Amino acid sequence: MSRVNALDTDNMRGLVWKLAIPSMLAQFVSVLYSIVDRMYIGNIPEIGEVALAGVGVCGPIVTLLSSPAFLVGIGGAPLVSIRMGQRNYRAAEAILANCFLMLTVIALGLTGVSLLIKDYLLMWFGASETTFVYANQYITVYLLGTFFALMSTGMNQFIICQGFAKTGMASVVLGAVCNIVLDPIFIFTLDMGVPGAAIATVLSQMASCLFVLAFLFSKRPLIRITFGRYHWFIMRKVLTIGFTPFIIVAFDNILIISLNSVIQRYGGPEQGDMLLTCATIVQSFMLIITMPLSGITTGTQTILGYNLGARKPERIIRAEKNIVFLCLVFTTIMFVIAHTVPEYFVRIFTRDEEYVRVTVDAIRVYTLGVIPLAVQYTIVDGFTGMGFSVAAISLSTFRKAIFFLCVFCIPPIFGVEHVFYTEPVSDIVSVMLSVAVFALCFKKMIGLKKGQ
Repeated sequence: MSRVNALDTDNMRGLVWKLAIPSMLAQFVSVLYSIVDRMYIGNIPEIGEVALAGVGVCGPIVTLLSSPAFLVGIGGAPLVSIRMGQRNYRAAEAILANCFLMLTVIALGLTGVSLLIKDYLLMWFGASETTFVYANQYITVYLLGTFFALMSTGMNQFIICQGFAKTGMASVVLGAVCNIVLDPIFIFTLDMGVPGAAIATVLSQMASCLFVLAFLFSKRPLIRITFGRYHWFIMRKVLTIGFTPFIIVAFDNILIISLNSVIQRYGGPEQGDMLLTCATIVQSFMLIITMPLSGITTGTQTILGYNLGARKPERIIRAEKNIVFLCLVFTTIMFVIAHTVPEYFVRIFTRDEEYVRVTVDAIRVYTLGVIPLAVQYTIVDGFTGMGFSVAAISLSTFRKAIFFLCVFCIPPIFGVEHVFYTEPVSDIVSVMLSVAVFALCFKKMIGLKKGQ
């Protein structure tokens, strides 16, 4: 069966848009999972702000638990694209079979281990005595759906990499719509509060998971899930490629955890919980930028991987130009929104004027470097999509190191209220290095001769 998009012959601008836009929209919709939960939780009478801070502590844990989906999904999908470019469909099918097994084992193992240590995790990650009860209610239920979360996210990459970007988007939209409908029912109608939000999320992820697996087991895709041909060599290759996005996601959450802990430490009883609530809202806004941005750069990885396998470097160059242009347009729009009307977003979560004032200022600071972030994502995810994992992880790690350094240096020197400057500093400095590496190495890496 032919794919929806011809990765080696379609006009490049149209091809990038066909794959990037559905993937971007899918990631935008997926953000609604966390934002809708936080929106409704923040509006629970009497306990809204404190409960929101508790769920904010769970945020990095939830995303950290989802990182194996990127380890396996984004680790395997570029390999499938490359094999498809080489017309080696049997090898592509073997990669998918190994990835399905790996993700199943990881999901089941993570569920058991996480349930055993969840109390320690919450306290380590910034929960106070006041917020712990709400964080514990949410995470306990959420962990029971770990399998559905990992499988829907990880396996969806193998739908997108075969050119079915709209189908991949549909799986995410299905889950998000279910979550939007179920959240108010479980939280308010059934009066289940914070646990109700988690139940709605798990049921929504189950719906997405069933959709994704039904598609990959059907006859529609060229590469389907099969059983057998398991080999450690294939798994090791997937883990090598996927290690970059895995570390990126894991480090991102370690940094958020560090940020939350520093806020609690330097904020004290007076400011700690309030600033943590504000940070939760800021991070929700940032997800609206970084998730769709990642959707553009990961959704188009299949173009880069396929044409690398097909030995068409000139198409890779054209693709990267179109990808970075699309990313810059998106981040510029989000920068304008962040610096003109952020209060409308903040008031979705809280009506307390003090919380609104602090959070609006924090969003404006936190997003100062989002425009150059477009270049960072294009370069790092582009390297990942073509299997250049060492370069990708090195550039990503440098950005995390700058952020980590700022988290622990800014509050004691300038005050905890200035901790939000950590993000723009790390964004701007890291882009400088990434551009330098790209300019020096990229053409050689993709096999383009000098002078071309």
